[in-house]
Amino acid sequence: MSSDHVQSAERSAAVTGAAAQQSSAEAPFLELLARGASADAYEQPVLLARADGRPAEAFAGLEHAKALALRVRAELEGRRRREAELSALFETAHDLAGLRDLDAVLQAIVQRARSLLGTDIAYLSLNDPARGDTYMRVTEGSVAARFQQLRLGMGEGLGGLVAQTARPYVTDDYFKDDRFQHTLTIDSGVRDEGLVAILGVPLMLGHRVIGVLFAADRRARVFEREQIALLGSFAALAAAAIDTANLLTETRAALAGLERANEIIQDRSGVIERASDIHDRLAELVLRGGGVHDVAAAVSQVLDGVVEFTEIDAAPAKALEASRVEGHAVRHRDDWIAGVAAGGELLGALVLRGHPGLDPVDQRTLERAAMVTSLLLLARRSAAEAEQRVRGELLDDLLDARDRDPRLLRERASRLDADLDATHVVLAARLDGTAADADQAAAARRRLWSAASHLAGTRHGLAAARDGGTVLLLPLDPGDTATDLARRTAAQLGSAVHEAVTVGASAPVEKPAARPDAVVAAYEEGRRCLDALRLLGRTGDGAAAEDFGFLGLLLAGDRDIGGFVERTIGQLVRYDERRGTDLLRTLDAYFACGMSPARTKDDLHVHVNTVAQRLERVGRLLGADWQEPGRVLEIQLALRLRRLAGSVQP
Repeated sequence: MSSDHVQSAERSAAVTGAAAQQSSAEAPFLELLARGASADAYEQPVLLARADGRPAEAFAGLEHAKALALRVRAELEGRRRREAELSALFETAHDLAGLRDLDAVLQAIVQRARSLLGTDIAYLSLNDPARGDTYMRVTEGSVAARFQQLRLGMGEGLGGLVAQTARPYVTDDYFKDDRFQHTLTIDSGVRDEGLVAILGVPLMLGHRVIGVLFAADRRARVFEREQIALLGSFAALAAAAIDTANLLTETRAALAGLERANEIIQDRSGVIERASDIHDRLAELVLRGGGVHDVAAAVSQVLDGVVEFTEIDAAPAKALEASRVEGHAVRHRDDWIAGVAAGGELLGALVLRGHPGLDPVDQRTLERAAMVTSLLLLARRSAAEAEQRVRGELLDDLLDARDRDPRLLRERASRLDADLDATHVVLAARLDGTAADADQAAAARRRLWSAASHLAGTRHGLAAARDGGTVLLLPLDPGDTATDLARRTAAQLGSAVHEAVTVGASAPVEKPAARPDAVVAAYEEGRRCLDALRLLGRTGDGAAAEDFGFLGLLLAGDRDIGGFVERTIGQLVRYDERRGTDLLRTLDAYFACGMSPARTKDDLHVHVNTVAQRLERVGRLLGADWQEPGRVLEIQLALRLRRLAGSVQP
């Protein structure tokens, strides 16, 4: 064989070896891409090669393959994100084509913008050319009435600046940002809503600004460039919805284009089609208010298995913790566990039963369902906390702002399913346990407030944290008494927080919305009853002023003398009126004569047996203990008050 042939063979072998080496370097990264591994996992092949002592050129090939694989992974992640955004824009465009009601279209846009950006609130304002300002048109997540009715002058506030300059503006702390003009009206509305970080983008028709679309959080937040661009896309769709027939035609054309694009995507990738299916199902569940068990049922159909949502203590602890740390579903025997977590907090788990063989696409589906479940749970928690805050704010306004408009108070109460025209009782509640330190005491008070808020929500009432305890405003059912309500509330709150809770109740208050002064007085009365219970050692109990006899006259805010007399000697009064007897006069004389029947008969000029018979009748009407020292004092006070009341009558 000639030397030329030998050299050619050597070169061919070298090329073949290099290709094989390159293919060997790429293989583990292709496997990682196929199963959707995290970015950290791409270091593993390099570390294994280093541990095996491979030559330097092998490391170079691995590093090159790793860099290419990470680029591909980043591209895939970007495409998935764009797929979600495209899907949301597609759904909004579909609404524009199918809905004729402008308000419904705008509401759908604001809802989706809030959901996709994950903000506390989203809202949309429109310019008013006639008045030269901009006004609030649609809100989603807002709880403050004043905020929902804001009007901004051109250039005022962040929204006015966006409307004037036709450019997006974003602030991570509204009240510390001096780039725009602050006004008392706007700042008050923003403060009522509790907003901190705000992003606003203009709604454009051609070169003309017709309004502003906002996304905002009640905490400091930095909005990313992609989120600003996405909100801008929603703003463009909102502007299209406001336009008329011509823009509606353009929207239909855009919808057709998106449908064609979706068909192309589905034709090219069965995986994307399957992911889109579960995405649509989960999105539908979220939009129609489905719960976590609805999500589990939907995923069960897609995965052709049994998927259940379980609480933390019902799931395998190690598998659940591994899923939380890794951010992926993990296998546990024949089951798959996907942790439902938010911000590092475990909320539960989705468990796929008896399905050991699970491909990466189905695993990703289970993980996505777990993420949607966590969002639903957080949304439910946020809604509950928001309602608790709103109930507390309304009760605070009743107690603090006595000049509030009763009509507005009724409207705010009706949104909470509370009727402030009904008869209510004010209850002051306080824990009676001792905490080890200030932090534990604060935590105990928060638990009491949370339990009281839940009770108020179920009873169509209000609750607020106040004066180191909790105050409740609960409706009084027909046939119920303030005492019954106080005792029942003490038992329910004590059971909820697993500690003794003492509750003092006021006398019933009619139409509290129209009588804020009466609500304030009732709260003070409830607090006095609470203090009396604690002084008497009746912790963990509930009572009203009427339960304390003559002491109730001191505790009651309105000094219900007539009620005290009626409760104490009312039966004697009615008996004398019906029978024409002299039980009251006999009882007066009996006490005046030192409770001596012999001296009493001389004072009344009757036989001693007559006195005895009358006193026996008194005992039957008032009870066998009527001559006990405490009852004697109450009866004497009632007789004296009745005489005084009779002497001042005209």
